[in-house]
Amino acid sequence: MTPTETTPRPADPECPRCLKPLPLCVCDAVEVIDNRVEVLVLQHPQEQDKLLGTARVAVGHLARAAFRIGLSWASLAKAVGHEAPTKRWAVLHLGSVEPSAMPAGRDLVVVDAKGRPVADQDAALADIEGVIAFDGSWSQAKTLWWRNPWVLKAKRLVILPRQPSLYGRLRKEPRREGLSTLEAIAFVLSRLEGRPEIETRMLSTFRRMLQRFRDSDYAVKPGRKAPPSAPPAPEEPAG
Repeated sequence: MTPTETTPRPADPECPRCLKPLPLCVCDAVEVIDNRVEVLVLQHPQEQDKLLGTARVAVGHLARAAFRIGLSWASLAKAVGHEAPTKRWAVLHLGSVEPSAMPAGRDLVVVDAKGRPVADQDAALADIEGVIAFDGSWSQAKTLWWRNPWVLKAKRLVILPRQPSLYGRLRKEPRREGLSTLEAIAFVLSRLEGRPEIETRMLSTFRRMLQRFRDSDYAVKPGRKAPPSAPPAPEEPAG
């Protein structure tokens, strides 16, 4: 071996729960939340972002959540693992929605098949027993949508976040309002259950995960400087 050659860096061991390299794992900081509204995450089998992906971390945060990898399932019951009324579940909407058509003062809206807000928002939201989220790239999520026609029987949720994703420059989202899987689930649950602490706790874990990435060797690639450090996470209220 010449002086200019270097041996490849050995791969870091992976966490058996989140599958992230151990330097990026935040499972030790995950506090399980007793959620009332159930969550089902369907991940496209070609989703490979183990470093910055959040689906497994999100599911690990929740007492009532299921994580499935695949392209299609015969029904919601087959996917979630128990009987579940599809009409009382909601799927995060993938279609285009005109922001000006959204009800004023709401950041979580139920829309119909044409992307129009339903008349009685309070009743529509109160009736939701579970939430379905697709995990993968934008095109992968659309594939999951069309490969599982039973989701058309579910309600459709549109989220209107006031702040962009905490990913910042680490990962580009196809839309400004695009959020990570964890952020979207935290956003929806906190509002459906009227418990803002759900979002606070889950985002605290997400911030920690992003900071560990920024502080690691994984953040530095040939020809690119490491991203700047994120601002410190705000202190959480006691209790």
